[in-house]
Formats: sequence, C-alpha cells, structure tokens
Amino acid sequence: MTETKTRTRPAAVTLTPNAEARVAALMAAAPADAIGVKLSTPRRGCSGLAYSVDYVSDEQRFDEKIETPGGTFYIDGASVLYLIGSIMDWVEDDFAAGFVFENPNAKGACGCGESFTV
Repeated sequence: MTETKTRTRPAAVTLTPNAEARVAALMAAAPADAIGVKLSTPRRGCSGLAYSVDYVSDEQRFDEKIETPGGTFYIDGASVLYLIGSIMDWVEDDFAAGFVFENPNAKGACGCGESFTV
C-alpha cells in the first residue's frame, strides 16, 4: 500500500504583524453581519488594477481564506493570480495610514500609486 502525502499550500498573500493587527482592529469595529475582511483587485485607475480592502458578509466559493489572530481575511478568487507571493503591510506615519502591498507580479504602477498592472 502506498502512502499519499499532502502538502499544505502556502497562502497567496502574507500579512505582516501590523497588517494582522489592523485586520483585528477592523473586525473589532465591524458591522454585525461582517464575517471578515476581503482583499480584491478591481479594474480601475490609470494602470488597470487597484487594491481594495472591504468588509465581507458572505463567503464566496473560490475565495482564499486566511485565518489571522484577529479575524478571517479573504482574498477574492478572481484576484488570487494577481497577488500570489505578495506581502501586505499596514503603515502609518504623521500624514497617512493604509495598507501597503509588495507585489512581485506587478509590472508597473501609476504615478500616484493607486493602481498597478501585471
């Protein structure tokens, strides 16, 4: 008899500790029907794709699901291929705060940083 070994698939996106803490803060203040926070890449901006992080109230079949200490983080199933290997961080300074993405698949970005192309 041959033994079959299964390998755990790594998450498409790695969240830094700061990003995980921000997800926890968002979930602590989330609407009652929110089951998690979801990352997607809608088509917009001058380069074609943008990062969007929103509350999600229902789980979609092909969404990637990542359990974090502060809540569930989803990645839109249609966006996963654009995001594989990315690192998501939360950065705050005196003038701005927001999620920042290190995406090895991005081949370019617009001047304002709002959108990217693959």
